[in-house]
Amino acid sequence: MGRKRAVPFDSKAFLAKVDGGKTILKFRNKQVLYSQGNAADAVFYLLLGKVKLTVFSAKGKEAVIAILGQGDFLGEACLAGQVVRTATATALEESTVMRIDKAAMIRVLRDEPSFAELFMSHLLSRNIRVEEDLIDQLFNSSEKRLARILLLLAHYGKESKVEDLIIPKISQETLADMIGTTRSRVSFFLNKFRKLGFIDYNGGLRIRSSLLNIVLVD
Repeated sequence: MGRKRAVPFDSKAFLAKVDGGKTILKFRNKQVLYSQGNAADAVFYLLLGKVKLTVFSAKGKEAVIAILGQGDFLGEACLAGQVVRTATATALEESTVMRIDKAAMIRVLRDEPSFAELFMSHLLSRNIRVEEDLIDQLFNSSEKRLARILLLLAHYGKESKVEDLIIPKISQETLADMIGTTRSRVSFFLNKFRKLGFIDYNGGLRIRSSLLNIVLVD
């Protein structure tokens, strides 16, 4: 018996079901949506753009823990009892976000079982991604980690032709923070990937499916 195919998250249906307690917000590049330590009183749904999540240590050291794109939720930990934000969310480009009050989100999840199931599936997919990121950080070289991050940003596996996808502008510093290395190492690996024909610069960073060779090599 074949595996049941996962139902894709229907953003239009989601937007229609949230009745009240929602606000559409627009953020400029580098504008903060919320900061670490702020009250966790709402869930955010990214309608357009990209957002990075960062955490700061007591000594002020910053680490990028995720780059989120269109269709992603953020701040959903408030639904599980989180009182204050444990990360800072910052727009990486002009972004449009729906802010949903915690009470409104809980109401939809309670009253709409079918939506609650889709939302749970969406969050589980995110959790799998976080686990994969942790394994990647623990066991793979910085070169492999960079290749994997570039493929993820290009939505590898979700589109039929990765070669046709261009990653919007993202700084080498941000990439370095995401994989835990220096900007100079990121620059070195990007130049290596370009010389090997795995990436190209043409109005942005063009990712080719052959970059997967770096991830798969032992």
